[in-house]
Amino acid sequence: MKIVVLAGGTSTERTVSITSGTGICKALRQKGHQAILVDIFCGIENVDRENPFPSEYDVDAASEYMSAFNDRIEQMKKERRSFFGPNVLKLCEAADIVFLGLHGANGEDGKVQATFDLMGIKYTGTGYLSSALAMDKGITKQMFLMNNVPTPRGVSMVKEEMTTDLKALGMEFPVVVKTCCGGSSVGVYIVNDQAEYEQALKDAYSYENEVVVEEYIKGREFSVAVVDGKAYPIIEIAPLQGFYDYKNKYKAGANKETCPANLPKEISEKMQRWAEKACETAGVTTYARVDELLNEDGDIYCLEINTLPGMTGTSLLPQEAAAVGMSYDELTKKIIEISLEKYN
Repeated sequence: MKIVVLAGGTSTERTVSITSGTGICKALRQKGHQAILVDIFCGIENVDRENPFPSEYDVDAASEYMSAFNDRIEQMKKERRSFFGPNVLKLCEAADIVFLGLHGANGEDGKVQATFDLMGIKYTGTGYLSSALAMDKGITKQMFLMNNVPTPRGVSMVKEEMTTDLKALGMEFPVVVKTCCGGSSVGVYIVNDQAEYEQALKDAYSYENEVVVEEYIKGREFSVAVVDGKAYPIIEIAPLQGFYDYKNKYKAGANKETCPANLPKEISEKMQRWAEKACETAGVTTYARVDELLNEDGDIYCLEINTLPGMTGTSLLPQEAAAVGMSYDELTKKIIEISLEKYN
């Protein structure tokens, strides 16, 4: 098949997206597909009109080309009106399917998916509405609560209605402050006192206009991939220092990751059922990853749904797939197969 692997973009997860896209593109070409790597925002200036999906293709060169724009993205955003870069939409229209290697805002939040739906472009992953709902942590929390999916207590606050009085929110320290629509734990802060709380609010609002403040749950961290409605083996993430933040997520050796997680069968099955229920609640189909916590009392908490999970060398989804005997290359193939099913 002719496949555009779409990556890059303008979010805080741009560099992670490029790494994911590079791995995906290599895997697809390994499977014999005519896959090309394209930056959704920066695009490609010179496209071979006669043969845009060549048999011979240098994935690493394409990745380096995308990375060369990293320091110019903010300036380009000021100069540009259109989000889509040169030739991006034309290439996507010419492809049999677009593999979304995007992460974060303007990629994982439903905007690109909605555009593609209107243009008749096939793409991997869940649809535009479920993408938008799952991207917003405040809305996700409300949906969880309405559907009795266990989740930490919390509220969302826009900057104009911000309060520094935790008691007014019905909470006490410690709490977690996080951006409403961020990803990869960018803009997530665990705070223990008033000074830390006020600084966390200031930092979080520097990313976007809405934040979530929720009770801090001390416990073990887990991730559960849900592919085609079924949960994969659970992976436990134990950071060697701090919590599972952006730095720890993408630094090799920063975490001890165990898959399948060392859990009693009953707890493991509960976590898997809640992951499936969380996706069902938000209407998330195809594939996703649900982050969960387990406290000392055995209580499970669902935190959020990642609708376009990372596909880097240290990412969790490929590790969970490996636990059921599925290689990285086979995982990309599986994602395409189940994504195409929604168009049949």
